[in-house]
Amino acid sequence: MNEALRRALLQAHLTDRQLAERCGVDIKTVGRWITETGRVPHARHRWAVCEALGEDEAVLWPTAARKAIKVGPDREVVSVYPYRSGCPASLWRSLITKAERELTFAGYTNYFLWLEQARFGTALQRKAAQGCRVRFLLGSPDSDLTRSRERDEDAALTLSTRIRVTLAELEKIRRQPGIDARFSDGHAHLSVFRFDDDMIVTPLLTHSVGHDAPTLHLRRHQDDGMFDRFASHVEELWGRGNPVWESSGNG
Repeated sequence: MNEALRRALLQAHLTDRQLAERCGVDIKTVGRWITETGRVPHARHRWAVCEALGEDEAVLWPTAARKAIKVGPDREVVSVYPYRSGCPASLWRSLITKAERELTFAGYTNYFLWLEQARFGTALQRKAAQGCRVRFLLGSPDSDLTRSRERDEDAALTLSTRIRVTLAELEKIRRQPGIDARFSDGHAHLSVFRFDDDMIVTPLLTHSVGHDAPTLHLRRHQDDGMFDRFASHVEELWGRGNPVWESSGNG
């Protein structure tokens, strides 16, 4: 029996039938994936299962993952998505849930997280209380760069409004030690979200909004690799950033 798959299915609160529908297979096929030891689905079905359950292929089917393992610098690239909106919300939730040391949200507004992640603020408070460092790096709602990007986006819900929504949500949880936030204009065209040794990176394209940005899921496997380079970028911006709360003792 594939115990890892069975546990992941339970944790995702999905039935065999629901998983079958998401993967486009018969329910009996899902049953065989679970009960038959050593049975490995086709690659497209493995990827669909991983997206549906928010779990890594290496956990569910380690043998298949080892056969496909990369040895070059690109081994830090777990998945790619042409659009951030195509990156499953379940993956974000899984990465947030599993993080123990660090959660860094360096998006210019971070607005979408409050919409797509149920009880996001509560989850952040719980993580911080458990000793996880939680940081937000935001664009300033009143900066010239923000106004320039608003003209470029020409979106009904302006950039400054989305930033202020995030600020209002952060205000509700700011008293929890371990949660901190800073302003920076240095990441206007590149968002980086870190979850311990996992990372989601979205480079913003011209005349597009965040959910249309191409997206990379990275996992750290080496020194001075892609993960470390993006992490260093965020750390430099954080060091130069201005505190959102002047009297904050967090972080």
